[in-house]
Amino acid sequence: MSYDKKEHIINAAMELFAEKGFEGTSIRDLASKADVNVAMVNYYFGSKDKLFEAMVEYKASYMRDRLEEIAADKTKSDIEKMDAVIETYVNRILSQHHYHRIIHQELMLKQREDVHNHIINLFSKNTVIIKSIIEHGIRKKVFRKVDPELTFASILGTINQVMLSKAMCNQFINKEKDFNPYTDESFKKRIITHLKQLIHSLVLQH
Repeated sequence: MSYDKKEHIINAAMELFAEKGFEGTSIRDLASKADVNVAMVNYYFGSKDKLFEAMVEYKASYMRDRLEEIAADKTKSDIEKMDAVIETYVNRILSQHHYHRIIHQELMLKQREDVHNHIINLFSKNTVIIKSIIEHGIRKKVFRKVDPELTFASILGTINQVMLSKAMCNQFINKEKDFNPYTDESFKKRIITHLKQLIHSLVLQH
């Protein structure tokens, strides 16, 4: 089975999990959506839990690769790297709001401990990269002595609050019920601008 086929099954699973929830999605549903047979899904992923873990790994590895590129970019200053981190997270999460909702629900409900721990372990690897950028800025005395972990949590917390509910988000920003903030480019830019202002104010020496 090619990697492209695996990716195809993972993407089909992501759509179904977002639409029907993990519990409401069967292996048969997944096979039908991906246009493969049930035996193929079971053979390559073993179980629905393992398919979920593969989906998280696939998405997290993309983000990790991007963050590693940012951290290694010698043409960027530390604050420019933080700006790039903000842009990457906002663009990625808003463009995949269904996936984000699946992960958020899994973390909140903690119904499958192995899956829950797998998600945390994958995300913690990304956190380490961002922490290293902030700590480098502190050592160079470009950044103030902020809390690296909570600085990153401030970025994610803002994005997560916006993503929690479309209706709530629209109420925050005074938009009509049928407005979709997650596909609106001007709103995406608004979040990015706000987070950059927030982080610049927090970390930069004054």
